Amino acid sequence: MSSHSFATVVTLPTDQELVLKVIPMPGDCNANGDIFGGWVMAQVDLAGAVLPARYVRGRMATVAVNEFIFKQAVKVGDILSFFAKLNRIGRTSISVDVEVYAERFNRQGQYIKVTQATLTYVAIDDQGRPRPIPKD
Repeated sequence: MSSHSFATVVTLPTDQELVLKVIPMPGDCNANGDIFGGWVMAQVDLAGAVLPARYVRGRMATVAVNEFIFKQAVKVGDILSFFAKLNRIGRTSISVDVEVYAERFNRQGQYIKVTQATLTYVAIDDQGRPRPIPKD
């Protein structure tokens, strides 16, 4: 999707926590000059793990990408802001919503939503088996 001119400028969410900011570099892009979707997915996975780590207190693993939507292309030099909010805390797993907003290099202060995702992380023990999330 390269319809950058049709991107709607939005305000940043106030009900979510800013967990990561990153600027993609030329080595992260494909032949068209857009950032690889896989690179964005890796950053979303890192951002999504921030809030669950506070509850899991130990090892955890990504077990599911429940939803991943690329709304706009990401370009080299965009300033990406990753916002997360807990969706659900289960016995051994935590689901998180992540939204990614871009400030275009030449339009700083104006944000467009480029990606949204829901991921599930599971608390694991030293053998990689699911373990209960501490309740305290």
